[in-house]
Amino acid sequence: MGNKTRTTAWISAFRLRTLPLALSCILVGSALAFSSGEGDILVFILALVTTICLQILSNLANDLGDHIHGADDQGRVGPERAVQSGSISPAQMKRSLYVLVGLSLIFGIWLVVEGTQSLPIAYVLSFLTLGILAIAAAIKYTYGRNPYGYSGFGDLFVFLFFGITGVVGTYFLHTQSLDPLVLLPAATIGALATGVLNINNMRDIENDTRVGKITIASRLGLERSKIYHSFLIIGACTFAVLHSLFTYSSAIQFIYLITFPLLIAGWLKVLKANKSALLDPELKKLALSTFAFSLLFSLGLILS
Repeated sequence: MGNKTRTTAWISAFRLRTLPLALSCILVGSALAFSSGEGDILVFILALVTTICLQILSNLANDLGDHIHGADDQGRVGPERAVQSGSISPAQMKRSLYVLVGLSLIFGIWLVVEGTQSLPIAYVLSFLTLGILAIAAAIKYTYGRNPYGYSGFGDLFVFLFFGITGVVGTYFLHTQSLDPLVLLPAATIGALATGVLNINNMRDIENDTRVGKITIASRLGLERSKIYHSFLIIGACTFAVLHSLFTYSSAIQFIYLITFPLLIAGWLKVLKANKSALLDPELKKLALSTFAFSLLFSLGLILS
């Protein structure tokens, strides 16, 4: 394999298209902090870099894990995986995991040190523990023994790490304080990120069921998964509006409503899909709509 082809294979394996969704929680958590007058630029940058490392680590571990467990075969819908296609060997992918774990630790520790200055050691240890759990969660989704993504816990972990922990944790590292109302936008991002995973799992429902990969979608079936998806999308929109109403200071806060037609249109297409393969385009649309929501929600907070 030539250098150009190998580089292309690695870039494809990084699945950079997943980064906007992963960064949404950092944008919202940071905007909440900056809008309160307590934002820290270095914390923002370090949080972005750490999240990028964790997301790429998760993508590579997922590529390798699904290959090992046989989930990547001819029945799978979606983009070709690097290990399954042979463009990257399992040994090469394992080495890349070590590199990404190292980078995640370096930037994660730096982030915690910067964001917990002057706080008691208990706070430092708590955030370091959360960081280690985040690394473990990134790897163990489909890789290793008893991956939680094969046991139906993927949705819970996505909601917690992409939503609650991501937004609230980022806000705390900026402000060194907690605000209960931050849980509302945190739940919004968590629900939308879980919605992206749910579409992915609905798309792969036949193949996952065949190879023994248990997901919420494979347990519920396609039609009931659509009902579950409805709760996620409607809940996400409701949480965002409630936060704006509780913290209202200017109409500009509601600028994110521009994205609601996109979210609703995508939701209706998911409901109408009669074949799981038809859901693939909606995966990217919801991920981009979530990122757009995050940008406008953050902009509204800062400008209000």
